[in-house]
Order: sequence, then structure tokens, then C-alpha cells
Amino acid sequence: MAAEMALVKPISISKFGRTTPKLGNSTTRVPYTRFFTISMSATTSSQPTKPSRKGTKKGIKESLLTPRFYTTDFDEMEMLFNTEINKNLNEAEFEALLQEFKTDYNQTHFVRNKEFKEAADKMQGPLRQIFVEFLERSCTAEFSGFLLYKELGRRLKKTNPVVAEIFSLMSRDEARHAGFLNKGLSDFNLALDLGFLTKARKYTFFKPKFIFYATYLSEKIGYWRYITIFRHLKENPDYQVYPIFKYFENWCQDENRHGDFFSALMKAQPQFLNDWKAKLWSRFFCLSVYVTMYLNDCQRTDFYEGIGLNTKEFDMHVIIETNRTTARIFPAVLDVENPEFKRKLDRMVEINQKLIALGEEENPVVKNFKRVPLIAALASELLAAYLMKPIESGSVDVAEFEPQLVY
Repeated sequence: MAAEMALVKPISISKFGRTTPKLGNSTTRVPYTRFFTISMSATTSSQPTKPSRKGTKKGIKESLLTPRFYTTDFDEMEMLFNTEINKNLNEAEFEALLQEFKTDYNQTHFVRNKEFKEAADKMQGPLRQIFVEFLERSCTAEFSGFLLYKELGRRLKKTNPVVAEIFSLMSRDEARHAGFLNKGLSDFNLALDLGFLTKARKYTFFKPKFIFYATYLSEKIGYWRYITIFRHLKENPDYQVYPIFKYFENWCQDENRHGDFFSALMKAQPQFLNDWKAKLWSRFFCLSVYVTMYLNDCQRTDFYEGIGLNTKEFDMHVIIETNRTTARIFPAVLDVENPEFKRKLDRMVEINQKLIALGEEENPVVKNFKRVPLIAALASELLAAYLMKPIESGSVDVAEFEPQLVY
């Protein structure tokens, strides 16, 4: 099935529709504003916080689509990577991956210059607001990866030192990304309080196999998002509204290497790939990741239009390419190139927009009454998308050639 998917012509980047970016007057500098530290609340309600040295902390409301922090069963992880218990562990492959991570190709890549602050000061209107949110969400997601990988590196140190060191080096990458994004927020007189995030955010528990599925998809979809934006802006430099995008080509290779590592982890755990339950879970996580991205991005079209992208075309390109990559390791994937799949995504967007609009309803009884049929409709579309005929795929024998597909 993977071979059949490869025969389908991919979406051309040049087909992405351009719209007029909402930049305002590019020569006008914003007036001086106070510097704020943002502390994301662990609950959906805003709570007063103590002012920091840099200014007032501002709470941010969370939703189902907000980037989350994850934890797992570390005892089970230790068993999975115990070389005495698991004979499927390919130690030579992990040693080779470790050397790849030790090379640290991006050690000197994330160096800022004066262009950052200048570009931030020129950004006005809706694009400025949505760009700040992009930096906040991206920083939170990268920091979430840092915390998970750091803890895995610590917990596996005795059981499997090689795998533990790889996790530690991946946490290095994620910390570097999060710090770079947080520095970007300082250009807008803001900063995320990462120490507060560590202590205050709720952690979502995933079993190890779910961590593998979800994190593999997250890293690979991150690769395709970053490289697509980089290539688009390289061809259309007039939409280069902020220099962070110039770093995406090298940056996305960190995401790709992380995904390759999780591919190797799943190959070492064939029970996560070779039965009917694995097929069901693979499809479930594909659907969860794709729908979350699509709904999130369709709430933020100002951002994508601001850099000259058509939001839905961009997302479908990323979904299709991620799905093709994922099909090389997952035992089953969604048929995302079936036009009906996109139609279902678009219907979910319409329902989600109605749910968001209900947030302005002051009467809680009326609000809940109106929410019920909308939630039911959204669940129905999700179930229908999940039950579409899947693509049987995946082969641990060809997964090692994956970099040839995406580099």
C-alpha cells in the first residue's frame, strides 16, 4: 500500500494560494509597551498571579486544542528497553543513532540578530496578535517535549544507557527550540514563565505505546510543517515577516531525527505494530493529530494568510506528506487523499466554529443546551472519518530508508 501511495502526485507547494498579508504599515514602529511574563494557567479559569521582576504575569486560557504536557509509565518503559528482557533491541542501530545526535548539527544554528526585534516592531494588527500566539503555542509544545525526554533520559540511564543518552540529547534539542521561541516572544515584550509551566500545568498520562505513536506523529508532522513553510518563504521572500522562518530548514531536521528515533523504538517493539489493535490505535492517533492541527490552524487563518499561505491547502499538504511518511512504519493509516476525508475535516471546522461562538453566550443553561447537538455532530464526523476504509501499510523492513523520503 505504501508503494501505491507513493504513486499519487503530491500537492505542489507552488499551488498554495497567496492572500494579502495583514501587516499594516510596515514602516511604523509600535510604541513602547511594558514587558510581560506569561504564565499559562493549569486550569481553564484565570487566576491572579504575583507580578514578576519583568512585569505582570498574564494567564492564558486552555482548551482541548492547547499543547499539553505528558507523562507515562516509566517502570514499563524501563522494561521495554531492558536488553536482557527485550531481544528485539537493535543495539547497533541505537549506537548509530546516538552518534548522529552527538554530532549536534545545529549547535551554532540558533543565533539571533537585530532583524528579529526590527521585524517584530513593524508587525501590526491581527497578524501581530496571532503571531504572538504562534510563538506561545510553539514554545509550550517544544518545552513539553523537553520535559518528557529529559525524564526518560534520567529514568532509563541504568536500564539502557544508549537509549537514555539519546533521550537526553533530544531534550537538549527541545530546550534549544523552546528557548529560541521564548527569545522571540521578548521581541514582542513578552516571555513565557517556563518554570511556572513546569509546576503548574496538568500532565496527561499516556501508556508507553501511545507515547510512541503520538510523539512519532508529532515530530514528523513538525518536520513537514517547518520545511513546507521554509520552502514557501524561500520562493516568496516578500512574505518573510519575521526571521525565525529562515531557521526552519535546519530546525526541521531536528524534528526529523527525533521521528526517526521513535521509528527505531517502534521497530524494537513489534507488538506495537503487528496486530489488529496496533492498526486501530495507529489510525486513532493519525486522526487525532491531523484533526487537531486542522482545527487549530483554521482558527488562525490570519497567521497563514500573513505569510502568504492558504491555510487549508497548507494543512492538507502537511497531512498528506506526514501520512505517506507514517505509512512506512505504522501498520495502517487513514486514506487522507480521499476527497471525502477533507470534506469531513471542513465540516468539523464549521461545527467547531459554532462551538467557539457559543463561548459568548452568557446563560450557561442555554449554552450547554446548544452545545449538546454540536458535540454530537462533531463526534459523528470524527467517527465517520475513523471508519473510512484505511490504507494497510507499514513495514519495519523499509523504515530504515525513511530519511531518503523526507530530506
